[in-house]
Amino acid sequence: MVVTQQMLDALKQIGLNLYERKLWTALLSRGTATAGELSSLAKVPHSRTYDVLESLADKGFVMVQNTKPLKYVAIKPIEALERAKKKVMTDADQIAGRITSLQGSSLAKDLESLHKKGVNLVEPGELTGSLRGRHSLHQQLDTLFKDAKKHISIMTSAEGMAELHEKHSDSLKKAAKKGVKVRIAVPAGKNNADIINEMKTFADVRKISGEAYGRFCLVDGSHTLIALTDDKDVHPTQDFSLWTQSDHVASNVLGPMFDALWQKLPSA
Repeated sequence: MVVTQQMLDALKQIGLNLYERKLWTALLSRGTATAGELSSLAKVPHSRTYDVLESLADKGFVMVQNTKPLKYVAIKPIEALERAKKKVMTDADQIAGRITSLQGSSLAKDLESLHKKGVNLVEPGELTGSLRGRHSLHQQLDTLFKDAKKHISIMTSAEGMAELHEKHSDSLKKAAKKGVKVRIAVPAGKNNADIINEMKTFADVRKISGEAYGRFCLVDGSHTLIALTDDKDVHPTQDFSLWTQSDHVASNVLGPMFDALWQKLPSA
């Protein structure tokens, strides 16, 4: 059977790199083989073949026969995938446990201190980062909302409002309970009326006529997160945004623009 690109792409999605994909499918086609045979068959450099096969064995895809030369045996694919899944879950649990332990240790405070001292040495204009993918955008938003002290101002689309409600309602509620003023400007329509009404229980929501002017968020007059793509036109993985920690941008550029627009908007 010919190894198709669709098959290789599917294996890439579960975390196998190119050499791992090539060697495993080559081994599946042979059942058992030496590293040299697999290197030739899969067209993988011989110098890399042993360590890649060792990685596949560690992940549960192959077994090693202690012969001379070493031979590798393909595990039944369904069983191999099940082994790989269990290992990923076990590893994830272990890492999550270590992270939890680190969060509660004195080392976490040392890391915070190290970051704070480092930030103080950086020019404000350098505290800028690009975020690719909707997931990265929401991760950064969640951090900004949790750290907010005074105010959060959001301009978003109808689609963005739905995601804001789904992913950040709890963080925004907690911020509001701490006294943070939350303002959201969004296009109003029948499709998001229920969401807007729920968000209005902890935020001041105002209605934009027609389409939104873009998606951006301002926090405490120092943080700005602005989407550079249209969320209706791009796949979530291709959504691109920019974050910057700049008092000038947040307080003197986008802040006054948002305030001027806000005054003209009716309550949603």
